[in-house]
Amino acid sequence: MKHKLTFFVLLCIFLFPVKIGAQEMVTVKLVKDIGMQATLDIRLKGDYLLLDSTTTLEEGVNYRLTGRKGKIILTSDVGTKISGDSFYLIPMRYDTDHYVEVNGKPYLGAMEFRLEESKFIRPVNQLPVEDYLKGVVPFEVFPTWSIETLKAQALAARTYIFSHVNEEINDTVQYQVYGGYEWSDKATKAVEETINEVITFKGKLIEAFYSASNGGMTESNSNVWGGKPLDYFPVKEDRFDPKLPWEFSLHQVQHALEEINWEHPDWWEQIQEKDEQIIANMTKWLNKNGYLGDIKILTLQNLELSNEQFESKRYKKGSITIEFLHRLYDGTVMYEQVVLKDRDLSEIRSMIGGTTLKSLLIHSIELDNGMYTVKGKGFGHGVGMSQWGASVMGENGLSYRDIIQHYFPGTKVVDIYDVRSFTN
Repeated sequence: MKHKLTFFVLLCIFLFPVKIGAQEMVTVKLVKDIGMQATLDIRLKGDYLLLDSTTTLEEGVNYRLTGRKGKIILTSDVGTKISGDSFYLIPMRYDTDHYVEVNGKPYLGAMEFRLEESKFIRPVNQLPVEDYLKGVVPFEVFPTWSIETLKAQALAARTYIFSHVNEEINDTVQYQVYGGYEWSDKATKAVEETINEVITFKGKLIEAFYSASNGGMTESNSNVWGGKPLDYFPVKEDRFDPKLPWEFSLHQVQHALEEINWEHPDWWEQIQEKDEQIIANMTKWLNKNGYLGDIKILTLQNLELSNEQFESKRYKKGSITIEFLHRLYDGTVMYEQVVLKDRDLSEIRSMIGGTTLKSLLIHSIELDNGMYTVKGKGFGHGVGMSQWGASVMGENGLSYRDIIQHYFPGTKVVDIYDVRSFTN
């Protein structure tokens, strides 16, 4: 695979040395909008080279890729039909008049289509860093925010990607949310006006972490991920963050064991849990932790916090007990119980779901009449830049450099090509 994508880099350098020859390239697996699909529809804008094939793909024609028996089959309305282990599409010119639409969503640059698990098709996009960032900034923050806020986001995103430039990343929050060639004029301007600018500490790229809201209190990297605390991630009050209060409710009893009609032939299907989104997250967590097969959650007991907190007032540990029915692949149904006692609270957050239990800055957990009510503030880990806080700073007339200094104190903004090494 690497030599194929290297071909695209060389093609860009030889054909367009002034425009993008000096830029690093980013390789992004498209996961967010694709999921696991055995069929993808593609259309081309402009002329593309299909490597390892004499087949010519025409602009504006609807093509379909189908994973079947370890091969990718390409078909079209006009009868084109070829197959292979993978496909590589290379634009004959790199510009905004050349892009590949995958299921209707446009992407600049080269595109590889490879098989996963012998049947699912995974698109992998490669393009220059700066154009990648134009597809990141408007998806990480609101593109209508202040230009200074967008510039701060561009610097954080650029610094992050240069720390991972030799990796194959994906387009999800696991790395940075990337939306392809769906740009915003304002966000594009922010990227272009800060071209090549990155954030450094003592001559090296920083870990440019950010989250939606720190709830009014920043967090140390060591409290979240362990390791040595970094000077530019102090625990301090953040007067700019709007705190973003949240709460959610959760039924203690999802389905009573005594209410199951065991004699009914469809008794399993009749079991309906009450909190569908949270239960779906818990089921995935249980599957990942060794409970394979179908699961029906019955009760959630002992949801509580420990007394121990970090300096940031975020709780360290919590507890929960899950009672559930576990149907094995041979049809056997077992009663199971998982007890998490004084466990890392981030693990319980992962189980419940990060979009529900939005942060570890929790005010209270109360149980009343069979219903848990959980209240807190903030959204995310709280390390580094608060995106909502940056938005308030921009609205108050502060510059992107002011925002960077507030959230990454003691750092410097420099040109990436003045940094000795792209990686820490």
